[in-house]
Amino acid sequence: MTDIRGALKQGITELRNAHVLSFTLAAELLLLHVLGRDRTWIYSHPEAEISPADADRFFKLIARRASGEPTQHLTGKQEFWGLEFEVTPEVLIPRPETEHLIEVALDRLVVRELRAGRKQTLTGEGLQIADIGTGSGCIAIALAKELPSATIYATDISAAAISVARRNGARHSVSDRIHFLECNLLDGVLHRAAAGTNISDVGAQHAAPLQGTAAPTAVHGSRTTDHAPPSIDLIASNPPYIGRPEAATLMREVRDHEPEIALYGGEEGYELYAELITQSAAHLKPGGLLVLELGHDSLPAVQPLLDAPIWTNVAVTNDLAGIPRVIAAEKT
Repeated sequence: MTDIRGALKQGITELRNAHVLSFTLAAELLLLHVLGRDRTWIYSHPEAEISPADADRFFKLIARRASGEPTQHLTGKQEFWGLEFEVTPEVLIPRPETEHLIEVALDRLVVRELRAGRKQTLTGEGLQIADIGTGSGCIAIALAKELPSATIYATDISAAAISVARRNGARHSVSDRIHFLECNLLDGVLHRAAAGTNISDVGAQHAAPLQGTAAPTAVHGSRTTDHAPPSIDLIASNPPYIGRPEAATLMREVRDHEPEIALYGGEEGYELYAELITQSAAHLKPGGLLVLELGHDSLPAVQPLLDAPIWTNVAVTNDLAGIPRVIAAEKT
């Protein structure tokens, strides 16, 4: 029989030898997952024995992590905004840096309400919000939790991602307020939101797909861009922003195991921003907000796209590492 102390020590050693980042945390999380216990319990019961079946399962997971599989794929979950999300290889793993996007969106909404002389307690009443490229649904669901009266549309071009996001919406009891749509960017949602109609949880089957490698010249105006009146109060997005040539520089956990469609924004990495900003300009209400996550080096390419009279109060927020992480703007 193996005790907790011995299993954890061996797991940490194997991951360290495999040059896994945060090897101690990874071993802990995998052991917690196998045993169904919390960290306090395992460290207060170091001599508790692990059954042979659990030990076998734990060391098999350690081997898979050592080979490069992300811990989140092995446990099937990741925490974001204090909430636990299901994570699969079909969606981008939520990162702590993306929480800055939630913070900026909420702060800008509060400032807008104060400027309009409305109450400071923001519930989202009357607000229509769009999360573009929702993936696991973490942004849409976090906003739904913070703004319990808002109506939220969460879109993704990947049907598999929409399925994961729907399950996460149900897990956090917000499915009645989030409409998950399989479509490209804002296609398939804006004309329905503008009309005030209910949106069923089905994809916009005929929306022209925009692959992550497409350049702006390959993107054509959508039906909604051409015809829908302004209707959205807030558009938030963490779009694909890695350039294809950067693939070789990515950690193997990212390069080999996370979905390419959620990683790569084109050859340069910032191609999707132009179409997203164009659609947002057409469909945000006056005073509506656009909040976008940035790649580590995409600010110089993205910021000029907001240097137009239609945008005002453009601001950039750095993450904890000092990297420009979020850019926000308000429609005039």
